Amino acid sequence: MPLAQLFRADDLRDYIIRFFTRLNVTEQHARIAADVLISADLRGVSSHGIIRLHSYYGSRILKGLIDPASPYQIVRETPTTLLVDGGNGLGMVVGYHTMQRVIQKAHENGVALASVRNSNHYGIAGYYAMMALPHDMIGISFTNAQPLVAPTYGRSRILGTNPIAVAAPALHERPYVLDMATSIVPIGKITVYDKAGEKIPEGWGIDQNGQVTTDPKAVLQGGALLPLGGTDLMRGYKGYGLALWVDIFSGVLSGAATGPFVGSVGKDQPANVGHFFAAIRIDAFRDPQEFKADLDRLIQTLKNAPKAEGQERIYIHGEKEFELEALNRQRGIPLLVEVVKGLREAGEQVGVPFDLEVLGETTGEEE
Repeated sequence: MPLAQLFRADDLRDYIIRFFTRLNVTEQHARIAADVLISADLRGVSSHGIIRLHSYYGSRILKGLIDPASPYQIVRETPTTLLVDGGNGLGMVVGYHTMQRVIQKAHENGVALASVRNSNHYGIAGYYAMMALPHDMIGISFTNAQPLVAPTYGRSRILGTNPIAVAAPALHERPYVLDMATSIVPIGKITVYDKAGEKIPEGWGIDQNGQVTTDPKAVLQGGALLPLGGTDLMRGYKGYGLALWVDIFSGVLSGAATGPFVGSVGKDQPANVGHFFAAIRIDAFRDPQEFKADLDRLIQTLKNAPKAEGQERIYIHGEKEFELEALNRQRGIPLLVEVVKGLREAGEQVGVPFDLEVLGETTGEEE
């Protein structure tokens, strides 16, 4: 297992704030962005955490491809809807402020929806859905992304991994938090197998001819990921349909880029990513306490269901992440030594040394 070093969440958060402010991001915006990124690392979604600080956000700010001022603005508005232009700013900033406004509108009108254009990668989708939980609301968030996924029967990267997140509050149980990509795996999983010199499971990706392959290099070099489900035989067209749905709500509805035209790290142009947010006030339908009690009952029914042979536990979506967050707050967030090396190099480049205290070491990252 790869070696990882442990760091305090608060230390990492403070470092991200200093890093962003060095790049002319306001302290208020830097705090928002840092909270989103650290939330990902705490919950074990390291691919969307501090690892992207320089490799995506910092490098694109320095190239002039992200506006550090994040000058988002409302383009259209009704009592229950918003269209927001992200001003080519940090996706975490426009995402946070848009979801705040959506929650406010839902308080006033029962439900609210927003679509965003001209934005950038916004971290984990679940962060914004969970913002609705303290308000006794159901939160929804999804975003389109750089093309990595082939449509069913296709061979080219047309759609992003296009994640979907939904959060609903429970009474005594942990909230239900679904945060999932609509691809069968993230591209990072393919990279891990490639670096390890191992074959990938059949059905994860295709080569440049559209044929299913177990060679990770064939996926990375001219191939594509498959949608959730995999091949047509495994009903991968369902994942394809979900990815397209996300692109319609995030991209087509807002006027953002769609499909293969969503900007990626390798393109020196604005990404024009699109997002979608929604909040539903539970008391617009029924008493919130009754809703949460019923959700508790459903969750307990699932968790107490007969287990498959050899299995001891049935999980509810978000449960593993909540438990990992508690662990990481106590022992520290694990960062692979390669990630730490990259942070140190990036820190030297921008003049913000990465000199945080290492709490200890562990083998790999629990995800």
